[in-house]
Amino acid sequence: MLKQQLNFKLSQKLSPQQIQLMKMIQLPTQAFEQRISQELEENPALEGGKEESENFDDEFNNDEYDDNYDEGNEVIETDINVDDYLSDDEVPSYKLSANNYSADDEERQMPYASGTSFTQHLMQQLNTYRFDEEEEEIAEFLVGSVDESGYIRREIQDIVDDLAFTQNVYTTEDKVEKVLKIVQELDPAGVAARDLQECLLLQLERREHTPPVALAIEIIEDSFDHFSKKHYKKLIQKFDITEDQLRDAIHEIEGLNPKPGGTYSGNTRMVEHVVPDFAIKIVDGELDLTLNGRNAPELHVSHDYTNMLKGYKESKDKSKAQKDAVMFIKQKLDAAKWFIDAIKQRQQTLFVTMNSIMHHQEEYFLTGDERKLKPMILKDIADKINMDVSTVSRVANSKYVDTPYGTKLIKDFFSESMKNDQGEDVSTKEIKKILEITISEENKRKPLTDDKLAKILLEKGYPIARRTIAKYREQLDLPVARLRKEI
Repeated sequence: MLKQQLNFKLSQKLSPQQIQLMKMIQLPTQAFEQRISQELEENPALEGGKEESENFDDEFNNDEYDDNYDEGNEVIETDINVDDYLSDDEVPSYKLSANNYSADDEERQMPYASGTSFTQHLMQQLNTYRFDEEEEEIAEFLVGSVDESGYIRREIQDIVDDLAFTQNVYTTEDKVEKVLKIVQELDPAGVAARDLQECLLLQLERREHTPPVALAIEIIEDSFDHFSKKHYKKLIQKFDITEDQLRDAIHEIEGLNPKPGGTYSGNTRMVEHVVPDFAIKIVDGELDLTLNGRNAPELHVSHDYTNMLKGYKESKDKSKAQKDAVMFIKQKLDAAKWFIDAIKQRQQTLFVTMNSIMHHQEEYFLTGDERKLKPMILKDIADKINMDVSTVSRVANSKYVDTPYGTKLIKDFFSESMKNDQGEDVSTKEIKKILEITISEENKRKPLTDDKLAKILLEKGYPIARRTIAKYREQLDLPVARLRKEI
């Protein structure tokens, strides 16, 4: 049985322009510049740089036009009010200078360093050794298996199998072991090790064999597990040494590099370049916020396209081809005008959001003391500036601010709140900072356990459970008490 019903439904949908605006707000400075370059390439009606004529007005009204086409692409509406695109009554607002953009005289293109990769550096060293044809292929394969930390994290048998399958080299484990010993002689010391223990031994073997170095080699070879767990008393008993001798040996080991490939000066791994989107300065005791000038590009509508519209207006015989061309021009002008307006909205949204964050965390920005950070969640800022939480999230998640204390990621200023013993809301970042300071000031011969840390913070007015202390300590990348022990 068929039934027909009439229902009323109220829904809210984002227009394509609003979606694009949200995406633009989310972009950091460098990605935003790429987006502008892309738009300039795709839309010939949009041009960069200062406009030659200051009397021309690119303001026009989109609401009077509907681009209506039938199935045969015939233009239904042919009466186009060209004057709306050619009016010159006033200077558009996006041409007016503003005071919240910083002077940006730096080079827009970020320089990239070129050089020899870590693998190429090792390959060049192989040329100084004499190999037969098979050994050379094995050595090159081993160097190609070295990861960015400087390790070969594979079993010898797997390497033998791969050589046979991929290089058509049939060899033995003994032969690979022999070539591996040669590869491990390359610089930096410790390269091509299969684990941390072997890496440390390779580095110690290259040092002058003084008594502390000789003891360090013994400890790493025979008692690496006791050393890694800092069972110092067991080491003293096993090797029949004094505490001072053990301290000297440990000092030698601590001077080694656990990741020999990570510090190669000529590596060409991608480095993330951070361009601050904002700058905060202290001027006469007051905070001064500026938006990076690279977020305020100079764009205007192309005069060539508006001249085309003038030609259409002045012509008496308007053919269908001319009308189609004018509709195309209109679409490009509409897109250019929207893009300029979107940039203006982006600038305003970024500045208003960061200004609210700055005033909320005013004590921190004036002092640089992380203990002055107040509890702050996205909704706090969204309520202040009457915007959606998602908009604030887009601004905070990928933007950086240059402060007198370094360049900071904006989302790092947000934190949950906890109650202190006075019932006041304090930031979890404040508690983490106090925990970090407490651990840094502890007696390293007798490090504080999580239970003792909880008691100390309770005495300071922060009733924190032991498991919460453990969670914060892990977030701060601090080991348990046993692994913080020193002699």
